[in-house]
Amino acid sequence: MLAYLLRRIAMTIPTLLLVSIAVFTLMRLIPGDPVQLMLGEGADPAQLELARQQMGLDQPLVTQYLVWLRHALAGDLGVSTTNGLAVLPLIWERFHVSAVIVLTAVALASLIAVPAGLVAAWRKDRPTDLAIIGAATLMLSVPSFWLGLLLLMFFGQYLHWLPVVGYVPMSEDFSQGLLYVILPIVTLVLVETGVLTRMSRASTIEVLRLEYVTHARAKGVPESQVLRRHVLPNAFNPTLTMIGLILGHLLSGIAVLETVFTLPGLGRLMIDAIFARDYPVLQGCLLFTACIYVVINLIVDMCYPLFDPRVSVQ
Repeated sequence: MLAYLLRRIAMTIPTLLLVSIAVFTLMRLIPGDPVQLMLGEGADPAQLELARQQMGLDQPLVTQYLVWLRHALAGDLGVSTTNGLAVLPLIWERFHVSAVIVLTAVALASLIAVPAGLVAAWRKDRPTDLAIIGAATLMLSVPSFWLGLLLLMFFGQYLHWLPVVGYVPMSEDFSQGLLYVILPIVTLVLVETGVLTRMSRASTIEVLRLEYVTHARAKGVPESQVLRRHVLPNAFNPTLTMIGLILGHLLSGIAVLETVFTLPGLGRLMIDAIFARDYPVLQGCLLFTACIYVVINLIVDMCYPLFDPRVSVQ
């Protein structure tokens, strides 16, 4: 078990290094001069040259990367060219908004989808299975932004139960802030439940065909115990992988939903940085979101032995 965890952690280090190289390279491939954009078209050439020297852009690319990496490891991702704020605290502030919505939505979707997929696989090709898989396919097929707009129109404009625009941090007013995140959470729950239900059903069907399940049934073990003790733990790992992928995807890119619901999250920050040509913020967001993917996949890998002890000896 310990050796397995150490191997996974060791594999994360070169992955993060490659991620940093990719982010740095992509930012340098973007057309345009960031210094020219910062100072404007009418800037004096001497001012442009001085700004490049101050930002280290006159150094070789390798030197620029090493300096940037050293600052990034120290928690310094630069300063926003739009508002002059430090990038990392700005990203962290926006990330809190996205994290509350995404973590809550994925947790609720998992609590619904895993049992639903288990039941659908157990009742395979029967009306219960067809109803569950039909509902999952429908939820999976609906675009999240369109579903969000429908919920806004129905619960916001028609029923007037929930606010349509704006955001209040729950740290300031929990009850009021909760009203602003209900619809984004419900939207993500409905969409992601479809994905996780289909994955849970497929993996459960594979496990139900294995010999040890047949053997347990032949010994007279109650069906509920077969599903709970023998099927669910072994069928959950593929679903756990999908949960990790969904978490990484949503935490790094729910810009569309944040735009629909006017939420000041991480995705919205990236969109604003792109339009403002705020390269330090955009570069910091890309590095931060890439690290989220890597860390979440590491956490998922470390959780595998909890559900399947055989993983620890691989």
